[in-house]
Amino acid sequence: MIQETIHKFGGLDILINNVGGSSTSTAGALAITDEDWQTTFNANLFSSVRLDRGFLPYMVEQQSGVIVHISSIQRKLPGNMTMPYSAAKAALVNYSKNIATQFGPMGIRINALAPGFTETESAERLIERMAEQAGTDYLAARQQLMDELGGIPLGRPAKPEEVAELAAFLASSRASSITGCEYVIDGGTIRTV
Repeated sequence: MIQETIHKFGGLDILINNVGGSSTSTAGALAITDEDWQTTFNANLFSSVRLDRGFLPYMVEQQSGVIVHISSIQRKLPGNMTMPYSAAKAALVNYSKNIATQFGPMGIRINALAPGFTETESAERLIERMAEQAGTDYLAARQQLMDELGGIPLGRPAKPEEVAELAAFLASSRASSITGCEYVIDGGTIRTV
């Protein structure tokens, strides 16, 4: 994929690593296997590391580029049922800050974006399953999930397009002096940490 992209376009200006998710057991730490850990880290950390390692030499050569890693608010709010996912996303943020320091002097900006509860199609399916298991409706299950996450300032999840807008801003020339930062989107509220 890396070689095909470089061959077709001659380089790469913007890389947004937006892979995530986990299907590990929700039965707790002792039920999570080594394979579960490895699979989750492969998807949520190592996929970004590998793409960065493949594209960074071209960005260094052109002395410019932008990388945005999509992390998760769970990197600081780990839940019993998402332990490997939370750990991988925490590692992704640390990795992002490290390489931002290393490659910033070469004209490459690297930032992390940590969305909170975002009402994606996947989240909608989760809420539907929660509603079915609890014998409630969609809105009650959605509220239950927001309450379990500690509440959301705007009283609603973020929308995918809100996350995309911030990623687009970070990739744009309007953010030309921003690197090594982590942005948290929590129900429409954006803050830098």
